[in-house]
Amino acid sequence: MGKIIKTDCKYQKDDLLTVEITDIGNDGEGIGKVDGYTLFIKDAVIGDKVSAKIMKAKKNYAYAHLEKVLEPSVHRQEARCPIARQCGGCQLQNMTYERQLEFKQNKVRNNIVRLGGFDESFIDSIMEPIIGMEEPWRYRNKAQYPIGTDKNGKPVAGYYAGRTHSIIPVDDCFIGVEENKEILNVVLAHMEKHGIAAYDEATGKGLVRHVLIRKGFTSGQIMVCLVLNYRGKGTEFIAAQNELVKKLQNINGMTSVSVSINTEKTNVIMGTEIHTIWGKDTISDTLCGLEFEISPLSFYQVNPKQAQRLYEQAITYAGLTGNETVWDLYCGIGTISLAMAKTAGKVYGVEIIPDAIEDAKRNAKRNGLDNAEFFCGKAEEVLPEFYQSESKKDKQKASGEVKESIEAKEIMDSEAGGTVGAGAVSGKISSALHPDVIVVDPPRKGCDEKCLETILKMSPDRIVYVSCDSATLARDLRILADGGYALNKIRACDMFSWSGHVETCCLLERLRNAKDHGIYA
Repeated sequence: MGKIIKTDCKYQKDDLLTVEITDIGNDGEGIGKVDGYTLFIKDAVIGDKVSAKIMKAKKNYAYAHLEKVLEPSVHRQEARCPIARQCGGCQLQNMTYERQLEFKQNKVRNNIVRLGGFDESFIDSIMEPIIGMEEPWRYRNKAQYPIGTDKNGKPVAGYYAGRTHSIIPVDDCFIGVEENKEILNVVLAHMEKHGIAAYDEATGKGLVRHVLIRKGFTSGQIMVCLVLNYRGKGTEFIAAQNELVKKLQNINGMTSVSVSINTEKTNVIMGTEIHTIWGKDTISDTLCGLEFEISPLSFYQVNPKQAQRLYEQAITYAGLTGNETVWDLYCGIGTISLAMAKTAGKVYGVEIIPDAIEDAKRNAKRNGLDNAEFFCGKAEEVLPEFYQSESKKDKQKASGEVKESIEAKEIMDSEAGGTVGAGAVSGKISSALHPDVIVVDPPRKGCDEKCLETILKMSPDRIVYVSCDSATLARDLRILADGGYALNKIRACDMFSWSGHVETCCLLERLRNAKDHGIYA
């Protein structure tokens, strides 16, 4: 007698259900219910009536595959990209752009209300309209295409299918620049002509792993970097290298051709060893009136038009008049720092990645800004130890134990370029102990708790929080609000059209009167 498997699931895998989509999940998936049982259905749009097959069933909910749209929503449109469903990079191409913006606005609002515990009517009163795009296509200035081999043995470029490492060939991605297609055609034709093998993840053999393409939207300059599994010696990294370079040179705007050596069995795309084989080592672009130098390894916002609008919003919230002291935490290559340095008295940027800090320093010099300093270290280490160190010195100075101006410790050895824990900042910056503004632009995990504690101790007049994840933003806003700050402005910004991601900029101001605390809770 076979073993009986008991289950509490109302429905089972492969069950086919008809469901009306009444809501949207955080990643843009449609949500509907059948007899109180919740279904999450990718590619379904709110207002659709669909037929869906259950792929993974739980007790109270299931993930289902969209089989057929029975009655389309008024918000449904035909996806522009023919492989949108397989690729998974653009989760919202079936949704009109206007409805997409509404979804992202509500996503930010609902997370701050639910996860942050803020009053709904209060959030509605301070939340400004989302910053949408005038043209939501062709906005990405950077593309990284994995290279593989099709069933006929021909090299192909494309994108990985959702949650796999199977390459879906892509002739043209509509959120990337038009030059991408021409560049890929040149590289693939060269590989086929000269029998150059694509990298095989399973065996670790083959040469070409990825093609990185970057374009300066203002400058028009283009960079191509071939990521190679190169184990030889010398400067001939790929067969008939000069022939390939000459063909790439003919593409309008081509400024830099390089190779990145990556021989590791890893999901990390870029190697640390870069060789320029033609043209310049970098390209340039302009953001917020500043010129930035971009290398193959540089972090630079992939949507420069919207990045400028987001940063302009952050500057507006910062309320700079020309004399303020600003800390910019998680500063990257200094885009926000330098934009603020134009209208602030002094700006200090902190970032953990050494290469990004070196880029920031070069960009400050390039733009003639001498009121910005950049330090390498973890924000959650640099800021607390700096505060403790300088607070102690302030107390000593106040008691007459220290009569000379205080030199802060160096955050890093600029020649060695190494990271430090903190206690370290160069120059006479005791005024930075209680800055006018602190800007944070953390990764998706949000701000470290220790970092938030120190921000509250430093008691800036204003905190400008730029977030790429409204869930962790909500958590951190609650901590700051409970620590004596009023949440005064919120504005979402669509940086990644057709995906479920959304950026948010918030302004918090220090409460002057204790009785005002909690009016926004």
